[in-house]
Amino acid sequence: MDRTVFCKGGIIVEEQKAQRSGFSVKLVASAIIPIVILGAMVTFLLSPGNLLLNIGVPLPDVTIERVEFLDNRIVAHIRNTGPQSIEVTQADVNDRILPAAIEPSRFLQRFEEARVVIPFEWNEAQPYEIGVTTSDGTRFAKSISAASPTPQPDAGQVSVFALIGTYVGIIPVLIGLLWLPFIRRLSQAKYVFFLSLTAGLLIFLGIDALVEANEIAIENVSGAFRGQLLIAMAAIVSFLVLIYTSEKLVNRAGVRSALQRPFAIAMMVAIGIGLHNLGEGLAIGGAMVLGEVALSTFLIVGFALHNTTEGLAIVAPIARQKPRIMRLIALGIIAGAPAIIGTWIGGFVSSPLASIVFLSIGAGAVFQVVYAIAKFTDHSPKSTFLSGPGVAGIAVGMLVMYLTSLLI
Repeated sequence: MDRTVFCKGGIIVEEQKAQRSGFSVKLVASAIIPIVILGAMVTFLLSPGNLLLNIGVPLPDVTIERVEFLDNRIVAHIRNTGPQSIEVTQADVNDRILPAAIEPSRFLQRFEEARVVIPFEWNEAQPYEIGVTTSDGTRFAKSISAASPTPQPDAGQVSVFALIGTYVGIIPVLIGLLWLPFIRRLSQAKYVFFLSLTAGLLIFLGIDALVEANEIAIENVSGAFRGQLLIAMAAIVSFLVLIYTSEKLVNRAGVRSALQRPFAIAMMVAIGIGLHNLGEGLAIGGAMVLGEVALSTFLIVGFALHNTTEGLAIVAPIARQKPRIMRLIALGIIAGAPAIIGTWIGGFVSSPLASIVFLSIGAGAVFQVVYAIAKFTDHSPKSTFLSGPGVAGIAVGMLVMYLTSLLI
């Protein structure tokens, strides 16, 4: 006889439990069966059916990801990005074959990397083409427009990179914060204009980050890594994660008040700009390694003018408040300090993949901030981005960023 269990909703019979158990088994089976069939098909293709895969000749592919110019030697960091294992047999500089040490091994499986150390008396500021050749006679090369000593992570170089990051990140943003008293005295229409100008600045930053990430993907990342798809994925995930985080930050207890909500928006603006400046620092450090950035006064002034507008983007949401000085400084550091970290990473452990990921994350971050500002201004038909001041502000913001970017 079936045992029964009495509960508030009625009587549950053990037969019903058995039915639910049977349903669970069917649910698990329906999830596993397609995986088993797929595994069987792949196994067939890799063994008895491998003739189907052997159509054509698989071509080798080697990517030279980074070239270092050290004392009396050149070091090329290479990666096997082809479909099969390879053997690196020789290296050359400007088509001149030279003895080279390949560490840890000249035999590379798919996606494995190695260091090719070439003893060579190189001259600073001279162009070089570094090449490696595989056992089947295929040569792969990378051109360097101007050789320069590769920065080493000593105290002096760390300090130099920190100073550069401060000049192009922290100081310009803090200068931009000084616009707060000016924006505070504006009428509502002019205030909406400057909020929209903020959105225009950020839209330009996001587009600029995506374009720069795409250039790095084309020039330095093998097609095997699907650089453009990685850019899109990182930007979208960053955008969605930050929207979720922003909603939690803005809607948590105490942030709903009229005083704290604008500061939460400003905080998200600072975080978004900080992620963008991290990617910018990576690009600066990586370019220095390749000798492509001349640290002249003109360059630093160009970055300062370009990034000062980011301070304006931070203070616009809180222009109607009276924030504490220390809070403003904290927002400026959050937005600007990542440029220092990015410069360290880009200069000492440069990685094209890391650069495009961080640039894409920064793009997603600034687009999320634009979304947050749009929601912030959407309380009146006259205060939206689609109003006259709103459209004009976005257009002027993008134009300002374009013009200042020409100075870099």
